This record gives sequence, C-alpha cells and structure tokens, in this order.
Amino acid sequence: MNEDTVRKWILKAESDLKIAKDEITMENPATDAICFHAQQCAEKYLKAYLVFNNKEIRRTHDIAELIKMCSEIDQEFNNLNREDIVSLTDYAVEIRYIDDFYFPPVEEAKLAIELAGKVKDFVLRKLKERGYEL
Repeated sequence: MNEDTVRKWILKAESDLKIAKDEITMENPATDAICFHAQQCAEKYLKAYLVFNNKEIRRTHDIAELIKMCSEIDQEFNNLNREDIVSLTDYAVEIRYIDDFYFPPVEEAKLAIELAGKVKDFVLRKLKERGYEL
C-alpha cells in the first residue's frame, strides 16, 4: 500500500466535494458541474480504498464497477448499491458534453452531493477499520 497515493486520492476527492458544496450555495448554481464533481468525489474515495488494499485500478468512471471491486475486499461495500450511489456514474462523462445536453435540477444536484458524502463517510470508516490513520 502506498499511503501517499491513498492520501492524494482523498485530497482530490475532498477538493471535488468542496467545489460541489460551494457551488450549490450560489445563485443559479451550475448543477451539471456540481453533479460531475460529486461523481468524481465518490469515484476517488472508492479508488483510495482500492489503492489502500493494493488493488490495481484501471481507468474507469463506473461507480458500480468500483463498488464491485471494493466488495471483493469487504462485502459491506454492497450496501452502497442500496443507496443508489451507482446513479452518480451518469454524471461522469455523459453530462459533460453537448450530445447529452442536460442541466440537472437543483434538488438532483443536492442529492448527488448527499450521495458523494455517503461514499466519503463509508470509505473513511472502512479505511479506519483497516488501520488507516486519517
């Protein structure tokens, strides 16, 4: 396990979450960007857990795939599927290009932030259980 790499994934995830949380407070928030950064936060936290457990990560934005990989280490990660965390995957690529032009409503952006926060809390708890010093 490369502790420095885990820390960097977490720092990048926190940066994404900060951007999403800050933007949602603005008048006329950029909801597409909020949802994108919420997805990125969840993705990076899951990747931090995989790196901590010495799992190789291929380039993917697929939250379901990352949860599946994490659940091979700890079955409790399957609980994230009950929270509809995988719905964040849609914000990774599709929402960013004009071919799939979509600006989520503010409530949807708030939900995306909430889901990212659940992933954050879950992964940090699991890292702590495995001895990672936060």
